[in-house]
Amino acid sequence: MRGKLVEQDLHDEPASVLLEKIKAEKEQLIKEKKIKKSKPLPPITDEEKPFDIPDSWEWVRLGEVITILRGGSPRPIKKYLTNDPNGINWIKIGDSEATSQYIEHAAEKIIPEGLNKTREVHKGDFLLSNSMSFGRPYILKIDGAVHDGWLILSNYEQLFNIDYLYYLLSSTFINQQFIALATGSTVKNLNRERVANTIAVIPPLEEQKRIVKKIKLLYKLM
Repeated sequence: MRGKLVEQDLHDEPASVLLEKIKAEKEQLIKEKKIKKSKPLPPITDEEKPFDIPDSWEWVRLGEVITILRGGSPRPIKKYLTNDPNGINWIKIGDSEATSQYIEHAAEKIIPEGLNKTREVHKGDFLLSNSMSFGRPYILKIDGAVHDGWLILSNYEQLFNIDYLYYLLSSTFINQQFIALATGSTVKNLNRERVANTIAVIPPLEEQKRIVKKIKLLYKLM
């Protein structure tokens, strides 16, 4: 995550150019009242940057470039559970596997009436556990709904390669920030605001693909 794993290519579009495009699109959507203007996050100070990055990379706060939401729980949950195979996947922490990058199934389902009390999620969204083994990222391979033990990260596709984002969120650099930001005397917890304030690095999209390819190759050699 420091720009040293693969070589930079001068032909790659710098991350700053892509960020400006996304910013312009967002401002237009706000002007058209299609989305609401979000509360600005504090600028990243030099003291917060733990290492140097290539000129074509950019520092950002996750909340500036990704939609971060918290799940919700219909209560009492037993009222909304169903055995109907056409029900909505009710994705719980227990449906995740410590050795997997993905969540591919849900043991339980809920009825459609429960959706207005929870948060709907879709294939490709990221889930972060916000308590216990907090900050562990998973990529959804199913649609469904999640309770308030999860944070949902979405709308990242313009800026992040999905596998690069997974490796970024799994990195020691991000995990150390999660640990520092988590609260709770006994059980550590993350919340949406703290994850939004986490700083991250964005390489050009083409370089992200090269980084992913290199990481996968290195894993095969382990």
